[in-house]
Amino acid sequence: MAQQLSFDLPVRPALGREDFFVSPANAEAVAMIEGWQGWPSRKLILAGPAGAGKTHLTHVWAALSGAQVIAARDLPDADIPALAQGPVAVEDARQIAGDRAAENALFHLHNLTLAEGHALLITARGAPHLWGLTLPDLASRMQGTLLSELRAPDDALLSAVLMKLFADRQLSPSPDTIPYLARRIERSFEAARDIVAALDARALAETRPVTRSLAARVLDKRAD
Repeated sequence: MAQQLSFDLPVRPALGREDFFVSPANAEAVAMIEGWQGWPSRKLILAGPAGAGKTHLTHVWAALSGAQVIAARDLPDADIPALAQGPVAVEDARQIAGDRAAENALFHLHNLTLAEGHALLITARGAPHLWGLTLPDLASRMQGTLLSELRAPDDALLSAVLMKLFADRQLSPSPDTIPYLARRIERSFEAARDIVAALDARALAETRPVTRSLAARVLDKRAD
């Protein structure tokens, strides 16, 4: 039987709704995205740790609503009135804490988008009171926005995330690799992303497939 080797191919994340695995850890957030037309005040904050699926769900929502997606840090250079002419998704809002120009831009985008009758989705790591916003009017509006949180992954979700991360890198690990990793890595999306990247690099360097034995060696080396 021919072995499947690893090649240095571009990572292309799959961001469609059919690529998002639903589990108890994220079911509420998925329901909120799919039911976006019923958001109170037409706005939602989607919070969760790195790699939890915020960007994926943002793109699912953009496909459903026709929204434009913009990084919060890019808001000072954006045409805010033009953005406000339709639904908008703002990613990584916590990154602009203390940046007066960016905070002002988000404040105006929030007000204009809602005044025009459109929906606003904002993503961040953590709830708004943890962001450290310095503009009081923006802080109050964010804290008054419905919050949906993505929780740490359960067993089924962690396995699905590992599978998706391998697929994004066009890798097909042996059947026993993912269950092995799911039992041994830290229960976080960050850890899943790190180990898949490390296995990709090692498989490429050794021109060999991703197997349980390779995973064991990589984990042992990282533990040293």
